[in-house]
Amino acid sequence: MLLRQHGKVDPALLTTIGERLTARDTVAAELASAMRVSDAVHPERVTMRQFRRALAEGIDSVPNPPKALRDFFAAVDPVPDWVDFDLVNEGGRVARRFGRNAADVMLQLALIGSYRFDGPPRLLVETGGLTGGSALRRIAETQQWATAVTGHDAMRRSGQGFHLTVHVRLMHALVNHRMEHDGDWDVDRWGLPVNQSDLAATLGLFNAVQLLGVRLLGVRVTRAESRALMHLWKYVGHLLGVDQDWLYDREILQHRFNYHVLLTQSYGGSAGPPLANALVEAQTALHFTRFARLRGAYARARLLSMLRYFLGRRGMRDLGLPHALPWAVPPVLAANLLRYHVLGRTAAGRAHLLHSGDRFVRHHLHHYFGEQPPGVGPLPAEPPGAVTP
Repeated sequence: MLLRQHGKVDPALLTTIGERLTARDTVAAELASAMRVSDAVHPERVTMRQFRRALAEGIDSVPNPPKALRDFFAAVDPVPDWVDFDLVNEGGRVARRFGRNAADVMLQLALIGSYRFDGPPRLLVETGGLTGGSALRRIAETQQWATAVTGHDAMRRSGQGFHLTVHVRLMHALVNHRMEHDGDWDVDRWGLPVNQSDLAATLGLFNAVQLLGVRLLGVRVTRAESRALMHLWKYVGHLLGVDQDWLYDREILQHRFNYHVLLTQSYGGSAGPPLANALVEAQTALHFTRFARLRGAYARARLLSMLRYFLGRRGMRDLGLPHALPWAVPPVLAANLLRYHVLGRTAAGRAHLLHSGDRFVRHHLHHYFGEQPPGVGPLPAEPPGAVTP
């Protein structure tokens, strides 16, 4: 495995990763608890209306905000001294120039590839994610968020990327609260449903794994581009509540962390294969305006072919996926050789890549959302157990 090249095993880091399987995002957890208070007149109860107003207009717009709400926005509103918004914006442009390559890597290597392990797929099964007819919508929501954070100034306080990331942070906390109190989740066996170790590992999929994956598809990535993309996702990770010591500026440090995460994982859980196959079969239901059945069949075949390249025979077998040959990869490599190693070396070429990447994203999201409005997983009007005054 390529990640094995990134340093020796650090027993202390392995121990910390194990310990933080039961570590939560405390400030968000307190907000989730306050939103689940059933007493409508309790002074510390937080309503979804208050949260949405604070997110849209600032915490000062909420009359007498409860402590949990104040503390949450005190954690997300201040911009850390290390944030460089010019570099954040450049990281967004880098990601957008990757175009279809980024979408391929995130679906095939990062998402479906992670289903070989036991923990995250189990949570998706328990919460009903990526099952039945929800597969297309759920993957589209993830792509919508990952795209939103790459827009120009999207991560400033008024930007869509900032708002959706804070939205996702609260959603994680509400899932944790529900699974711990209302579900059958075994914390002693699996850790918290959404814990610091899994959260930091997921962040690693969007930065270092994305960079590794696009290189495997023939994309040229410079040191400056790597630094910019890592900086963007470092700030996203901060807003998501990832522990500060696990927010990395340098790609090699994230690869080292990701390798240690892999060493802690157990393979072969029962939840992964059904989820992987659900996403493969969902390709046939993509929203194409012309020749939908033929294009859906091609999308499924292409996905299996790309998965064969990224996961190998063993990975395909672990996930119970049909046998496939990597026939779709050579054309991608050839196109990327021209696009990124020739055109990408000029300012005009990079502008073309940015324009074509933005155009691809618009079409790609439409194929997943269809006529439904794009967005991320909705927060409930009021979490179950709460009473609207």
